[in-house]
Amino acid sequence: MALETSVIQTKLVDQFDTIVTDFVQLHDILTFEVDSNSITKVIQFLRDDATLRFNFMTDLCGVHYPDATPDRQFAVVYHMHNWIDNVRIRIKCFLNGENPEIDTVSNLFLSSNWQERETYDFYGIIFKGHPQLKRILNMDEMTSFPMRKEFPMEDGGRTDKDDRFFGRTTDNC
Repeated sequence: MALETSVIQTKLVDQFDTIVTDFVQLHDILTFEVDSNSITKVIQFLRDDATLRFNFMTDLCGVHYPDATPDRQFAVVYHMHNWIDNVRIRIKCFLNGENPEIDTVSNLFLSSNWQERETYDFYGIIFKGHPQLKRILNMDEMTSFPMRKEFPMEDGGRTDKDDRFFGRTTDNC
């Protein structure tokens, strides 16, 4: 029998009560929020439970919501997959914009090691307990986090760029 989303939701609510909230089905993926202080317990439960068996961390990424309330300015989004029943879920954890920190899950899923490093590199989200949290794609000397919305999309000081070559001209020729 296939794993139903109602079973997933019931097991999570029975186990964690109000730590897991806002269940919604989006494009055939059950999505829900988890209190950021409990992410490792929830992920471990999803992985180890004999019925749920979410045995693969497909993806982990960051999101920046600069206009949100201070306690929800960042999010870490986890995508997990149960290969046995071919079921996917999405977990969202919202973080404080002043101090975006969350526990690492790299001790539960080795695949999350580099994904957490990438999320740190681009968003500045700290994964507490990560074995080697340092930049992975950008230079170590970089002081900004380029995927944050306050980071400018273009360098206004560039002199080697001619907008005419990119279709950005104000001429009406």
